[in-house]
Amino acid sequence: MVDRFIYPAYLDSMKTRKEGRRVAKKIAVEGPTMAEIELAVKKIGYIPEIENEKSYPRQAWEKTGRVRVKNSNDSAKNDIVQAVAAYVRAIRNEKNRTD
Repeated sequence: MVDRFIYPAYLDSMKTRKEGRRVAKKIAVEGPTMAEIELAVKKIGYIPEIENEKSYPRQAWEKTGRVRVKNSNDSAKNDIVQAVAAYVRAIRNEKNRTD
């Protein structure tokens, strides 16, 4: 069983690629939350596990947390990250429409 990790920096539009963003700016969002990432992982059909006390290796001094995507050996990490980013953006758009 292979677990993948998704850090908020992967999806953050305020970060550069050098700082850790892994998706295009057009699908990235500003300041993604752990709850949004968790919900997006559930929507794509995987089991998420939040690990709040972890930090992104490029910013080891900052405890941003991460989401462990359990049993994700059937997909490449990049595919999962792209799908999660798209769902987080959709969640934000839906939330903005209802507010």
